[in-house]
Amino acid sequence: MSMHAEQHDTRDREFLSSKLRSLLGVVHEKLVFNRRVGVLIGKISALISTRDSILDVGTGDGQIAKSICDRADGDLVTGIDIMLRKRVHIPVDLFDGITIPKSDNSVDVVTFVDVLHHTDDPSVLIKEAARVAKGSVVIKDHLAENWFDHLTLRAMDWVGNAPHGVVLPYNYASKAQWETWFKEAGLVIDVMDTDVPLYPFPLSLVFGRKLHFVARLTPVSET
Repeated sequence: MSMHAEQHDTRDREFLSSKLRSLLGVVHEKLVFNRRVGVLIGKISALISTRDSILDVGTGDGQIAKSICDRADGDLVTGIDIMLRKRVHIPVDLFDGITIPKSDNSVDVVTFVDVLHHTDDPSVLIKEAARVAKGSVVIKDHLAENWFDHLTLRAMDWVGNAPHGVVLPYNYASKAQWETWFKEAGLVIDVMDTDVPLYPFPLSLVFGRKLHFVARLTPVSET
């Protein structure tokens, strides 16, 4: 094959890949995204007390965090992220993805909504959240107990995030591993909810299966 033909073939593959990602993004939004947002807002806001101040880590445009705060009658919500978007719904500060730029015990609640499995080492940010939060740390993430769980979560992550260019390290953990990270951060589980119906039937048969959890963690000294 000539160099010109190879370049043309590469452009075709890139074009098709781009179109596929775009199509998957549209399908995902129609079938999953709006339902997901509603479920997460309901589940997470129920774990936050009225008038709590909230810091959302990896907030994106802050839309979900704002809705959670509004539903919970929170006092104030701010966000941090490794990149700033042009349009945001809450105040968002830039951070390095490792150190939360807040002083000790400076907010009531720190939240992570499907953020930690995108990091190289979730334990780092969990410890930072424990340092910053004077009340609780609320986490929505995944549970992977075997290879099939891991494979399923990879597929979900790719469909949901590939159209947006999100980094995908596929860093999923078992419940035992999460509990180890929590203990190392000086946190204990106050609430652990694995009934998180993000997907409609029949997608729930594959992509549900208690692969998702919402947890509220509190400092050991307060339990």
